[in-house]
Amino acid sequence: MTPFKPSVYSHHTATLIDNKLYILGGYNLKTNRVKEFFYLDVSVPFNTQELSWQDLSNINMVPLHSSATSVKGGPNNDTLFLYGGDSYDQTMALVYTFDSRSIVWSIPKITGFNPARRSGLTGIINNDGRMYLWSGGNDTVYVTNEMLILDTINLSWSKGSIINAPIPRNRYSATLLPNNKIIYMGGNNDYTLTYFHNTLNIASGTALTLSEIYIYDMINDNWDTKVSNIITSGKIPSNRGGFSTVLGLDGKRVIIFGGYFINPGYLDTTLYVLDLANYNWYIPKISGKIPKPRALHKANVIGKYMVVSFGVGYDKTVESDILLLDISNNEEYIWTTIFDPKMPSPSPSPPPPPPPPPPPPPPPPLPPSSSSPSPSLSSNNLAGIIVGSLLSGILLLVGSFLIYKWNKNKQKTIYENDNNNDYSQEEKELPIVRDIQNCEQDINNNEQIDQIPRNESTSNEPIIIPPPIINKNNYHKQEIILTPENENTTNHEPIIIPVNDHYGQEIMQTLQNETSDHEPTIPAPAVVNTNNYNYGQEVISTPNNNRISSQIFKEDILQAVKDEIGQNLKNGLLQAVKNEIGQNLKNELLQAVKNEIVQNLKNELLQAVREDNLNITRNNTKQD
Repeated sequence: MTPFKPSVYSHHTATLIDNKLYILGGYNLKTNRVKEFFYLDVSVPFNTQELSWQDLSNINMVPLHSSATSVKGGPNNDTLFLYGGDSYDQTMALVYTFDSRSIVWSIPKITGFNPARRSGLTGIINNDGRMYLWSGGNDTVYVTNEMLILDTINLSWSKGSIINAPIPRNRYSATLLPNNKIIYMGGNNDYTLTYFHNTLNIASGTALTLSEIYIYDMINDNWDTKVSNIITSGKIPSNRGGFSTVLGLDGKRVIIFGGYFINPGYLDTTLYVLDLANYNWYIPKISGKIPKPRALHKANVIGKYMVVSFGVGYDKTVESDILLLDISNNEEYIWTTIFDPKMPSPSPSPPPPPPPPPPPPPPPPLPPSSSSPSPSLSSNNLAGIIVGSLLSGILLLVGSFLIYKWNKNKQKTIYENDNNNDYSQEEKELPIVRDIQNCEQDINNNEQIDQIPRNESTSNEPIIIPPPIINKNNYHKQEIILTPENENTTNHEPIIIPVNDHYGQEIMQTLQNETSDHEPTIPAPAVVNTNNYNYGQEVISTPNNNRISSQIFKEDILQAVKDEIGQNLKNGLLQAVKNEIGQNLKNELLQAVKNEIVQNLKNELLQAVREDNLNITRNNTKQD
């Protein structure tokens, strides 16, 4: 079987659907329109010198035409939509559709107004299935300023704004940007324009400048204009039309190729790049065998390549109908003849979040709603709401915990300050005046014993001894002052003994048979402290013991209250988070089921309409 060799040369359409590049219509080398329809399988590697075309011309119901435009759209995004074009056949419909699954052409019924036919324009379709068709011309009006919008899902016509739109034109370029905007450049509005097919230099007339870039916002339905500065832009491409543009793989630059152009006075490689960050032009570094420039061709991004198909200006016997430009490296673009369907390795991405819990059984069917969003969007919203609810609950728990810890630390600080104040308790003065001679010290476990020598003579004031404190615990650095027997005191500075000091507490013991020249020593009854307490607590007398006991009791009560409040707060927050997540999950699942039912019903109705149209077409064909 002889391989299929297409004769098309230019003014065709090229549409990528499911790894198949479909080529339709256009002119051959003799400028005759052709009725060819074929595709190139781009799911497998190939060499541009040995292309394997698959011919579908026998099922093509579209009349001979040229300069039409096409996009991929429809409810399942697998349908070729063909609009407009030039044709001598007056029966040619304005719009045709090709179902890539059933391999069937049809003429859709579209509601709304009836727009006029136009050619020489570029259609752009967004993610919502709306095809934007700006300007172009026809046999009666060379160019017209109008923005048509074809909804390829609901099959309806509408119009966009042309306020602040650029002057009308044809043979321009249009590129869809990631931010739901379309960028328009170049073209011509001079019907007297002619050019040389071998050099593509304009012979008469003129094309439009590329120093002005026009942007249409599909969301806000308005226009904006950007101007490239020739000082900072380097070499701006000369005025041209009939060229192609694609968006770079990073979404930050637009690459243009070919076109018929005004001779710039230097060798023009016809390959330029527009930096979308500042709208400046530059000529990229290029390697590989540079092909001859082409005009009125088509360009598609497939994998890592800018794929150029056909066009005016090349020798079909020398060069391939397909050109491949590897645009995976922004530092250097490479012309190549080998197509590799593998995409460049993407940068590592974070692991996906854990899947949501399985949905409950579906509810009973609900009536369809025309405004329901797609199931995929509902699933995304469901995941977002679940994650958001979890994060909110976690933040609430963390915040409550921090508040609880802060309050606990504050209470602890107050408690320690209250204990530290015991160091400043009152001191009692022992008005003993004495001379101390022949002192002996005995240090045992950091306890210092000051011994008063015996037979010391005393005079003046009587000895007043405070009640001794007998503490059954060993205290760090306690001082014990022993009064020896037969002590005689003299006039010296008094001994000051802190009565209520735990750290360095002084304990005085009266030795037996102590004598003095004055009143006898009357020992006070001993106060026995049997309380065991931590370092820093002072218990000197019964009133202090009562106060410490009250403090400990109060702290126990406060701690019990805090524990109860903390547990109740934690339980309340957990229950609130569970309720929030459960309600959101229930609502989103219900919405997802509604959307699924509506979408299935819509698809079945569309399929039924298509089958009816196909049967009518077949019946009409049989009758003819």
